[in-house]
Amino acid sequence: MNRFAFALFALSLLIVGCKDVDIDPQPPTPQAEISIEINGLDTKSIDLTLSIRSADMKNLDSWGIVYCETSNKEQGKEKAVPSKPSHVGQQMTITGLMADTDYYIWGWAEDKENGRVWSADYTLARTKQETTPVKLTGTIIGTQYSVDYDNGNAKSTTVNTKNNVFDGNYDTFFASYDRSRTWVGLDLGEKHVITKVGWSPRKTQGGRVELAVIEGANKADFSDALPIFMIKNAATEGVMHYGDVDCSRGFRYVRYVSPHDVRCNLAELEFHGYKSEGDDSKLYQFTNLPTVVVNIANGEEVIEKEKNLISNVYIISEKGTELLATSGTEIRGRGNASWNFEKKPYRLKFDEKQSPLGAPASAKKWTLISNHGDKTLMRNILAFEVSRRVGQPYTPFCHPVDLIINGEYRGCYQLCDQVEAASGRVPAKDGYLIEIDAYAWDEEVMFASKTGIPVTIKHPDEDDITDEQKKFIEDYFNKFEAATLASNYTDPNNGYRKYLDLDSFLRNFIIGEFCANTDAFWSVYMYKDAADGKLYTGPTWDNDLSFDNDYRTHPITTADYLCAVNGSFAGGQLKDIVLRIVKQDPQAKARLIELWEAALNDGNLKNIGSYMEETADLLDESQELNFKRWRILDQWVHMNFQALGSYEAELGTVRNHIKTRLNTLDELIKKQ
Repeated sequence: MNRFAFALFALSLLIVGCKDVDIDPQPPTPQAEISIEINGLDTKSIDLTLSIRSADMKNLDSWGIVYCETSNKEQGKEKAVPSKPSHVGQQMTITGLMADTDYYIWGWAEDKENGRVWSADYTLARTKQETTPVKLTGTIIGTQYSVDYDNGNAKSTTVNTKNNVFDGNYDTFFASYDRSRTWVGLDLGEKHVITKVGWSPRKTQGGRVELAVIEGANKADFSDALPIFMIKNAATEGVMHYGDVDCSRGFRYVRYVSPHDVRCNLAELEFHGYKSEGDDSKLYQFTNLPTVVVNIANGEEVIEKEKNLISNVYIISEKGTELLATSGTEIRGRGNASWNFEKKPYRLKFDEKQSPLGAPASAKKWTLISNHGDKTLMRNILAFEVSRRVGQPYTPFCHPVDLIINGEYRGCYQLCDQVEAASGRVPAKDGYLIEIDAYAWDEEVMFASKTGIPVTIKHPDEDDITDEQKKFIEDYFNKFEAATLASNYTDPNNGYRKYLDLDSFLRNFIIGEFCANTDAFWSVYMYKDAADGKLYTGPTWDNDLSFDNDYRTHPITTADYLCAVNGSFAGGQLKDIVLRIVKQDPQAKARLIELWEAALNDGNLKNIGSYMEETADLLDESQELNFKRWRILDQWVHMNFQALGSYEAELGTVRNHIKTRLNTLDELIKKQ
């Protein structure tokens, strides 16, 4: 009796009520579970392990895989395992494949009657790309005009052109007509990972390749360019020099960006690599410091403080494994005296809030401080660390970085908070931020106190502040000023403490005096939270003249506080206010001693010298490049009292200041 007839018979028995008839169930057909694990990929092979589970292995006679370039297994090639199916995984290798190709792999098992069971789904594997580097070719691109030296330095398109750097001839060269912001490269047609670059300078001009930057991009205008290599030293002419590129991203466009003011003057240029999309697993940093890349739309240069230019900004950090990529970022100049330096400071305003390099604040506005007049490149960094050890409620975040703009290396900078009332920054978002500022007369929203102290209102900003708010903070400052200068200024209820947070004022005083900041009271930030009735002093800022870097105060060996004998003051009776508090108020003097001792011991200020040495080690590689770009070690800059000629000698000035100032200030504070 066949199975169908037996079923009808059983059903008939149920219908007539024969409930006591038992039917033996048909034993289930054994089902196999097949899985595939990829062990390794090569350009033309796949290593895998085929595994099988089944309730009855005895029914299985053979097994294997099918692989193909589509998900349709019927179109695939078959590869059987030479042994009988078992619970032990079988290692297999598929060879003869195409590089950089997706393969769909199915597992199968057959019983003795050729009934085939398939794996539940395919396993996808992509073979590796062909990575054998070759010398690359493409369409030559670059700065349009060259210079004809034999014709009065005339503009040319036929002499000394960019084509010369790819002709294999060391005697020909590309000399651009413009002295700066010039470049030459290749359009490779499709993305390539660059593994090596080669270069040879124009004969007799071996130094002109120093600090050249090699970039890759995937947009023809290089608005998305990233550095892939820097030529850090001069080179011998008449031979090729090569450098390995450690960058995994693929680029269609590659170029050599000339150092500043050298007209390229390049004899030969080579790019080596292989076709690939690549990835961002490894990007290039100039030094151990993060690299900040600014690509301004249309290659414009920042020449104004008030004009915002749109740019793409990238920050490469953590040895090239971290990338912050932004678009629509505004860049402009900043600073007062520092804006007049060769090495310009800048301000960035991101389109969205960012927290670069682990900064506490997530904010749009950030500064790039040039530290041009500070040949140690660390005085601001040290002052911020002093602030933290003294215990100020807020100290600006900062991190040294290497900066390039439009492919040109600009030097070692300091990425830093913008001083503003905001979350993670000055804690006065719902209150006021003001600055006693010698440059206040140039600002849109400011006032002069009753005694003539110039004050800029930073928050609320000029677009949001109301007349009532402006009047309120001006009146409040005048009350503080009057109370401090009054005869009953120490009165706990009606004296200056009614308006001023004494601890933050004294901490700011310690910072300025320890660092010997001549301009400590030339520019003083103060803030007032709407929920608190007092003015807080800080944060510390603008310390490039600190640590004995000002001819007006060198040497720092005074028998009194620096601010009492030779400090800069914004105006009015600010000096009288400061000295009245720290030298005449007994309670303030006692509290100053307490805060100083707490900073020395709890804050470990007495060991700030060790932090200085750690910072010097951190900056060492970057400073070397910086002073190749800005050759000022033997020049007086701004308020310098000396030009020592070496970075190490400049560090010595800071070392000596820290050693002597710890003892000198300790005596001054305790004897007052």
